[in-house]
Amino acid sequence: MQVVHVASEVFPFSRSGGLGDVLGVLPAVQAELGAEVTVVSPWYADVQEAVTPLWRGVLAGVPGQPPLPEVRVGEVRRGGVRFLFVGLACFDRPGLYHPDDVWRFSLFGRAVLPVLAQLGVRPDVLHGHDWQAGLVVAHARLSGVRSVFSVHNLQYQGRWNLLDGMGWTGLPEWAFTHETLEFHGDVNLMKAGLVFSSQVTTVSPTYAREITTPEFGEGLEGLMTRLRAEGRLSGILNGLDQARWDPASDPDVPVFTDPRGKGAAVAALRAEFGLDGAPILASVSRLAEQKGMDLLIGALPQLVQDWNVVVLGGGDPALEAGLREWAAHPRVVFAQGMNEPLAHRIYAGADAFAMPSRFEPCGLSQMIAMRYGTLPVVRATGGLVDTVPADVGFSFAQASVGALVAACGEARAAFDDPAGWEARAARAMRLEFSWDGPAREYLGLYARVLSGAAPAVAGLVEA
Repeated sequence: MQVVHVASEVFPFSRSGGLGDVLGVLPAVQAELGAEVTVVSPWYADVQEAVTPLWRGVLAGVPGQPPLPEVRVGEVRRGGVRFLFVGLACFDRPGLYHPDDVWRFSLFGRAVLPVLAQLGVRPDVLHGHDWQAGLVVAHARLSGVRSVFSVHNLQYQGRWNLLDGMGWTGLPEWAFTHETLEFHGDVNLMKAGLVFSSQVTTVSPTYAREITTPEFGEGLEGLMTRLRAEGRLSGILNGLDQARWDPASDPDVPVFTDPRGKGAAVAALRAEFGLDGAPILASVSRLAEQKGMDLLIGALPQLVQDWNVVVLGGGDPALEAGLREWAAHPRVVFAQGMNEPLAHRIYAGADAFAMPSRFEPCGLSQMIAMRYGTLPVVRATGGLVDTVPADVGFSFAQASVGALVAACGEARAAFDDPAGWEARAARAMRLEFSWDGPAREYLGLYARVLSGAAPAVAGLVEA
């Protein structure tokens, strides 16, 4: 089976969060299981690894649409996977994401299939990830290529006004109805992936149920409910790169294999930041309301009475400013930005880990924390429900400061029972988050997509 993944980021070449992490591992595991796997992603200016140039030229694109600008294509082969990088001038700038991304990823979306054709790659199944790949999925359907579309975060949908968007996509006029790409007067590239794919997945079973409701559906709950009723929406829980996050071999921390060996990592983190003897509650996160970081800041007056609090992350300037102000407190540490070696030291050296997310499609941080015997305090939503057992972590239902403080209080009381805490940490470290199971689930889904009839799309007349 020839599988082509299309995504806006892939670790270690480009990464801003969990999407990049998934694409850094899932394709390699699928290749180990016997699939022929290619990953297609933009060739950002920030890609530092040596990329072998393969081709440069102007692609014909879609008949009747403006030609695409010059494209350059490069390749890296690693771990049994072929990575193809599509270079367009609009991606030749620092950083991954920018305000004109709907236009940029429309060009990218038009270019992917012609690039594959130029290189002689004919996928059996195309697997698109999030809105940046939604247009690729639409063009795949028009070209007779079966596809799966994964929603990693429904909040980000790739919307732009219809007048501009219709001219950017290379799709026929009939594709811009309420049943297809139109959404409240905009083009919606997330909706393109949802409508034109054969199967839609999310990154946890609970999130797949949640997005059929108004609270989590981001305006698309009606479509999600219909997809679920048609048997086209399911949740496959993300795995974790257990080699990259392994306390027994991690070069960034004092290695350990059980909770009793964790003490050196805790002592090292305490010494690094000059913390007192109180237990350490940590967070490694994008600073955003989705992640509930405003709740964490609001809880700090109560938390610092019982915990040292260490936060690593960047994002919302207002949240960064709030944490910088609190960093003057002797029990609060704020390290701005992302620093992977420091992240490893924090996961290993903290006692507990806070994830007060308003919604969390899957989440990897709680899995990493448990791998290091660090017990999560999480809101009961999305993948946090699916991954944090009640006899390991601590959860709360309401997205409020009071609920977070209460859950942290429960964790603090549990910490005062060393034997009970150690037993929780031992259970955490034994949990299995391998990618092998999810990779097999996806391969099984691809097989069903290839064997079944493609779902109807309003306005589409197929040969």
